[in-house]
Parts: sequence; C-alpha cells; structure tokens
Amino acid sequence: MGLSTHVLDTMHGTPAAGMTVSLFATEGGVSSLLKQFVLNQDGRNPDGLLLDAATLKRGTYRLVFDVAAYFKMRGVALPEPNFLGQVSLDFGVAEATQHYHVPLLVSPWSYSTYRGS
Repeated sequence: MGLSTHVLDTMHGTPAAGMTVSLFATEGGVSSLLKQFVLNQDGRNPDGLLLDAATLKRGTYRLVFDVAAYFKMRGVALPEPNFLGQVSLDFGVAEATQHYHVPLLVSPWSYSTYRGS
C-alpha cells in the first residue's frame, strides 16, 4: 500500500504548503536519503506516495520536517535559536504490505504525530 505523510500547521489552521521534508532509510547509525520534496497546497507530497507498495520495505525510516524554515517563510517572528528547527520522526515498518501514513501537526512550539490511515 505504501508510505505517505501530511502536515498541518496548527498555528494558522492550514496545510503546511511549502514545507521541505526529507525521507531517509535508517539502519544502525546510518541514514540514507531516499527523497526530498516540498509539500503542496494540501500539505502533502506533490508526487503522491513517498514510497509505493513495491518500494516500501520492512525496516526503519526517518522523516525530517524543516519546521523553522517553513514558519519563517510564513512571516512568523521566531526567537534565535528556534524552539523547533527540524522535527525528526523515526518510525518502523513491520508489515510492508500495509499502508503507513505519518501525519504531523505542528506549530513553532509543539508537534504531534501518530500512525494514521
């Protein structure tokens, strides 16, 4: 089924259009960049799934969301250093035949995530 993400800006009550996101495969202490993209107007990858069913493998992954750059782009005055610079979410895929959706709800001062559907 694949891997997807969706980011909502809880400060403005909108999708986080324009945020840069990086996807890594991780193994031990090594991270390998799989792709980097900018979220579309719906706060999603413009190309759809991050990894399709044929590409998603059992293992560990990391999504890195460039939160500070996004909020600066939106004109939010942030302190230096920022409370949140980049948000990294490490997660595991145990059943590659299932869909893994990793949403992020974020403001300049907080975030939450969960395994969505």
